[in-house]
This record gives sequence, structure tokens and C-alpha cells, in this order.
Amino acid sequence: MSYSFLLLFAGFHQCRWGYHNLSVVEDVVENYWSAQIPLDVIWTDDDHMDARKDFTLSPVNYPRPKLLAFLDKIHARGMKYIVLIDPGINVNDTYGVYQRGMDRDIFIKLDGQPYLAQVWPGPVYFPDFINPNGASWWIDEVRRFHELVPVDGLWIDMNEASNFCTGKCTIPTTHRCPDPTSKEPWLCCLDCKNLTNTRWDEPPYKINASGKSARLGYNTIATSAVHYNGVLEYNAHSLYGFSQAIATHRGLQSIQGKRPFILTRSTFVGSGAYAAHWTGDNKGTWEDLRYSISTMLNFGIFGMPMVGADICGFYPASPPPLEELCSRWIELGAFYPFSRDHANFASPRQELYQWQSVARSARNALGMRYRMLPYLYTLNYQAHLTGAPVARPLFFSFPDFTPCYGVSSQFLLGAGVMVSPVLEQGATSVDAVFPPGTWYNLFDTSKAVVSTGSGAAVFRLPAPLNEVNVHVHQGTILPLQRGGTISRDARATPFTLVVAFPLGAADADAEGAVYVDDDERPAMVLAEGQATYARFHAAVRGGREVTVRSDVAMGSYSMSKGLVIEKITVLGLHGAGKDLAIQVDGADDATAVATSSPYFPAADAAQALRQGEEEDGVEGGRRGVTMEVGGLALPLGKSFTMTWSMHIEA
Repeated sequence: MSYSFLLLFAGFHQCRWGYHNLSVVEDVVENYWSAQIPLDVIWTDDDHMDARKDFTLSPVNYPRPKLLAFLDKIHARGMKYIVLIDPGINVNDTYGVYQRGMDRDIFIKLDGQPYLAQVWPGPVYFPDFINPNGASWWIDEVRRFHELVPVDGLWIDMNEASNFCTGKCTIPTTHRCPDPTSKEPWLCCLDCKNLTNTRWDEPPYKINASGKSARLGYNTIATSAVHYNGVLEYNAHSLYGFSQAIATHRGLQSIQGKRPFILTRSTFVGSGAYAAHWTGDNKGTWEDLRYSISTMLNFGIFGMPMVGADICGFYPASPPPLEELCSRWIELGAFYPFSRDHANFASPRQELYQWQSVARSARNALGMRYRMLPYLYTLNYQAHLTGAPVARPLFFSFPDFTPCYGVSSQFLLGAGVMVSPVLEQGATSVDAVFPPGTWYNLFDTSKAVVSTGSGAAVFRLPAPLNEVNVHVHQGTILPLQRGGTISRDARATPFTLVVAFPLGAADADAEGAVYVDDDERPAMVLAEGQATYARFHAAVRGGREVTVRSDVAMGSYSMSKGLVIEKITVLGLHGAGKDLAIQVDGADDATAVATSSPYFPAADAAQALRQGEEEDGVEGGRRGVTMEVGGLALPLGKSFTMTWSMHIEA
């Protein structure tokens, strides 16, 4: 079982370390709204905290009355708010969170005393989440903070655990730690000595710490420190972020009574059942843009289906190639399972509205993401049941097509949608591998690429700035909605089914599915009145007879919400839609309106670079037609069968 994804967190997220006060955050939200760029969730890093202490608010920069009023405003729009919390608890006798932790004896220990470390607030102790008292203490602190400010989710960071110091440390008596005037608060200011007296602290090997050869406990909890019941950090280190995610998940779920949203940096086997993941502190470079794809795919295979990288990069490049890079990054990042722009305080401002060209790219790519939300949500439901990744390498769907084995510049969403982004500065085209079959451009379905699968099957696709290549494969039925700038509104709009047949095929089939629920219950469960699951099947026979069918399980939820299918678009048919008699469940549907597009060439402007004998990418010169059946009001929660016959031109 993997993470129970929330549709209302499936949209676009904006964050920055350096939103120093609430007014800045309010401006960011309004600027997105004015630019008509989709935005569902606004985040703050540690800027909301009082002196960077967990579960606190800055009375000056984020005063509670103003923050609560802001939350009321964005909640009314359908938006959400998420804040960061780190595991390190500031050692401070006037700090209630620390006092309650000491009273319950829940901190990791070394030599019988709480293990001292340093992170952003200065000297800290680390809670022991393996300790049942530690987990319950954390859950209680989450509850107390939620009563202070009703955040919609939590971001648990620095939970490897990260430590600015190494070894056994004490608070210095000769200088302040941290120094409030320091411009480098990440430098260790505690008095520390290396631990070398046990095989746990000094095993016969070193580790690679960001390219540096270092001892095992470098910049983390000492490996000879002790958890609950005598468990050594040496054995429990990889479980730290995992156990924190479990406790945080339990805390939010007990408070909200619904499916919680948690983002974690540290993961382990099983973390995907409790939290989403981002790939850490990347750089605003073309190299890291490319690398984000393989990282995302790896984590999907590891069992983290909701994953993504910081769009536009966390650390600034020098010089920053931001505008074009940011355009291309949102064109890619709009299709990460988890889509968030996040930056370091030292980075130039990089919200998507900062440049007109980036805003155009964002509206285009995110506009398609918001249309695809039902498809993405269904993929996560399937991931929840089976563990199958949302974002997948090409070889997952095409294991016999060897040219795709080494492809790390493209990816699939589910089995049937392929994203081929631009990853090089100045490029206006992209060379993409196309596994066998017909692939329709999702932004303009009158364009298609037909790959025979011979040779390397590489096609050069036009990719001007502000455009990204996304294709749907033959055999797929893709559920879409109208979209919008807020997922809450998008999810209430009517559905379109896009049916992709092989181009001009006389006999073919396609399949798809959609899962919808109330996005509130603690788990994704298919139960009457709580969720609906509809399977779709389409077939064409003899080039003429077309059937589209749905089989619905637990339809009452969708019926209660009034969800309907308003249009069915069928791609790749041979013939024309003239004088069609469309029947639904055996009866003529007088409201249905069928239109057909002009015939279109089998390949768009794509140039086949390595396609074997089919140099132009056209297999046998086949042509096809798109049929749109609109004016429908088919209840999503009710099974149906639609049929019609195509007119075949001589």
C-alpha cells in the first residue's frame, strides 16, 4: 500500500525560503491569481517561526490574528497552506515544546543524557520517534500547533537527521551559539569532539558525504547514540525520517479526521504509505533539470509515487539562467506527480509570474495538468492498491522495446501518456524515442506520430518556447475535465473521454478508468457512497462500428455529486462522421452532436531520425479522423454503452 494521495494537493504548489513576513505571502497569492496561473497550495519554510523554533509563530512577521484571517481567505478560494517543521527541538528552558519533551524523557541519548546537536534554532535535542512516548509527545505537539493555526499539511525537513555538528558536543561558555550576527548559521558553533572509542562511531570504512570522505556520523546523530529500548543510532539511522513521518501522519489524521498531507525529505522502505517526497536541495541548472527525471523515476520505483523536484531549482546558479530554464522547468514540472516551485533565500525571485514567457509556459503546461487531474488521481489510486508508480520509465510499458531501456529524458504517466520535455538551453526541438504504435499530441490531437518500432525510433519534435510535448498512446482512454486555476473547482467540471485508437485501424480496442472520491476520508477506499470507480472500454470493428462502454462500481457517490461525461473524443478512426445515428443503451440520443475533423497526416511536423525504413514516420501512409461526440450528459456513476457507425469514403 502506498500513499493515499489527495486531489486537493494534486495541483501546483508555491514555496520559498525567504517569505519573511505574511505580507509577502499575500502578495504571492494575489499575483498568481492576477496572472491566472493555477495555484492550489502556498507554503512557508521556517520564516513563520519564532526564532526558528518548531510549533511557533513569529509574533512580528506572522502575527496569529492576521495569519488566521489570511487562511480564512485562501480556504474560501479552495487553497491550502503548509508549513515546515524540523525534528530538532531547541534547548531552551522557556520553550514549552522543549519542556514537555524533557518532562516525558523522549529525546535520543548519549552517555545517559539527551544527545546535543545544532540546527537552525541553535542547540537542539532530537526526539526519539521509536519511543512510544516520543511519538505520542510529537502527536500532542502537532495538535497544539494545529489549535494555534489550522494548517492543511506539514513539511518535515532535515530529518535524516541533519546536524550542523559532528560527534559529542557541549554548549560553549566562551561565545554565543548561535551568533545572531552570523551570516553563516549553518556552521557548527558548539564545542565538539569526535567519537572514536567504539566500532559504531569509527567503523573500518568512510562514507561519501557530498563528495567528501567522512566518518559515518558526519553531520548527523552520533551512531553510538541510543534510542528507546537500547537501540543504537547505528541500526536505527535510516528509520528516523520514516518514524517521524508515521508519527506526523497519525497526528494530522487524528486532528483533521481525514487523509493528511505530509512531505518528507528522508525516506525509507514504506515511507510512501505515509508521505510524499521531494528530491532535496537541487540547483537551478540545466543539468539538475535533466537529473530530476531519473531521480523522480527512481523514487517511484522505491515506492514513493507522489514525488517531484524543486521547480526552477532551490539553489541559484551563477550566473542564473533563470527565465528560459524556468519556462522549460515548469513545462516538465507540471507533470511531476508532486509539482512545487521552491527556492533558497539567496535565489532571485522565481515565482512563475515573474516573467511573461514563464507565465505563458505555466498556463499552458499547468492548464493541461489540471485537465488531467482525474487521470493522475486514478493513477494514485492504482498506486495505493498495487504500488505501481505514477511516473514510470518507458520500459515499464514497453519491456520488449530495447531502445527505451536507457531513456532518462522522457517518462510515462501511467501506461499511456508520455512526456518529452526540452532539457537543453536554446533548444527549439527535442529528439524523442517513440515506442511502437500511434502517439497523439495531447495539446493538439490532430497531430500524431506513428512509430513502427524499427530501429531506434527517434523522432525530432518541434518544441518552441512555451510548448511541451505530451502524447497519449493508442489503446488508452484518458479521462479529462475542463480544468481551472484551483483543483477544487476543476474537479466539479464535466468529463471528457479521449479514446486513442491506432491510426486508421479497422479493428482496435482501448481501455481506461477513473476513480473519484470525496478526498476527505482517511484512506482511498472504494465503498458505496464514498467513491466511484468506472472502467471504460472502446472498440472499432471493420472500420465502421464503434462502441464505447463504461462499467461502474459504487456509482452512488458520483451520482450524488452530479458528475457527468459531456464529450467523447475518438482519435484515429478511418472514415467520416456523416449522418451518424448515435445510440446510448440501445436508444437514439437526440442530444448528442457528432463532428469530425478533417483528415490529418499520420505524423505531425516530427521528423523521423532513426525509424528504420519508415524515414518519414508514416506507416503505409495511413490517415485518420477525429470524432467528437458532444452535447452529452452521461452520468459518471451509471454504466452505459454508446454505439455508432462510421461512413467510409471511397
